Parts: sequence; C-alpha cells; structure tokens
Amino acid sequence: MNVAAVIPARIGSTRFPGKPLARICGKPMIQYVYEHAAACAMIHRVVVAADDPKIQQAVQTFGGEVIMTSRAHRTGTDRVAEAARTLDADIIVNIQGDEPLLPPEAVAEAIRPLLQDTAISMSTLKTAFRPEDDPCDPNSVKVVTDTHGRALYFSRSCIPFRRTPDMCAQPYRHVGLYAFRREFLFTYSALPQTPLEQSESLEQLRALEHGHAIFVAETDYYPLGVDVPDDITRVEAALLALR
Repeated sequence: MNVAAVIPARIGSTRFPGKPLARICGKPMIQYVYEHAAACAMIHRVVVAADDPKIQQAVQTFGGEVIMTSRAHRTGTDRVAEAARTLDADIIVNIQGDEPLLPPEAVAEAIRPLLQDTAISMSTLKTAFRPEDDPCDPNSVKVVTDTHGRALYFSRSCIPFRRTPDMCAQPYRHVGLYAFRREFLFTYSALPQTPLEQSESLEQLRALEHGHAIFVAETDYYPLGVDVPDDITRVEAALLALR
C-alpha cells in the first residue's frame, strides 16, 4: 500500500501567529516535522499542506514538497483532505505541524493497524500519563478506549473519573496523529461538525458522533508540542539533550 504523510500548516494561529516558521535551534519548526516523517520507512511521500506563500517558500528552501490549500478550512484534517485529493496513496497520515519531536517510530505505530486490519478506517495514538503531569490539564487531551482498542471518548476533562485514589483504570493522553484510509478521509472531512466536537474543540469527536470507529494504538512517545511561544525553549532543551 502507498502511504503519504500530509502536514497541515497555516500561518494564522490565535496563540502563536506564524507558528510553522518559528525557529528551533536555527531551523523552522515545520522542517523538523517534515524530516521526521520522511524518516519513517512506511511512508512513501511527505507533503506540507500550506495556506500561505511564506510557508511554501520555507518548505521549498529546505527541499520539501508543498501543496497550497485554501485558507477557509475549518480544521487541519479538512486541509489534509484537500491536499490528499492530488496524491496517489491508499493511506493518508495527518501529522500535526507543531510536533517537532514526533519520532518516525510513533508515526509507524499509527499506520500499522491499518496495514494489519482492513476493517480499520482511522487510527490514532495514546500514551500513559507521566507521574509529574496533571491529567486534569485541559491542554492535554485524554482518551478512553474499549477492550478492542477503539476510542470511546476524547476529552479535555479528566477521564476516566477517579472515584477512589486506587482506581485501576489507567488515564491516557491522546497523541494528535491520525492515519486514514483514503476514502474514509474524504467521508470524514465532508461530515458536518457536531455538538461535542464544537464543545470540546476536538475534531476527532466528529467521527465518533457520526458512528465511526477510531482505533487507538499505544505508544511510548510522550508529546512535547508547541502551542505558545514559551514552548520553544522547552523543545530546544529537549533537542539539545538528544544530541
């Protein structure tokens, strides 16, 4: 199967305008995301779905491939779907442009379920919370799954609720990486937005509210994304520690 990775990148961000071009140890953030995706052996092609010529120029400067898309998209997945219509790929991976530390191994973990089970149309990742982190932080999206690994719900609230301190259910953090079968990506992006999606501001809830299953694989990767300018310092420190 042909697998393509699409990195949605928009210039306008409420909390961090121009975020894809933010410099991290001398390189634009989008370059780290692109290079890590290209290093995944399961991926045959990587493109950036951009909405601004400045992003286009930056990607072309480091030798990446870019597809220009509309500025009117509601979500990153809608932008990915526009770009994907020009790609010859059976599986499309939506890789968030603000995850510069996302390793190729985690990308492969999201793709693998679709290669192993033809019944799976969409997959994503989860990772166990670390002891020092707060599961109640609304910036950390949580996910709970059924016994077959399918998502029951995603929330910014703390789920599952801990009725007792020794509760056995493990809280998991969602990793915002999605793999789609080509046709399901187009089906999903055409669905109307839903009340829970809008309430939580989590686009993956659109699939669940319309009755579609999302398989959630577990990974050891723990997200260190960039939401606001102050996050750049933390990411740079993590990169320097890996060298």
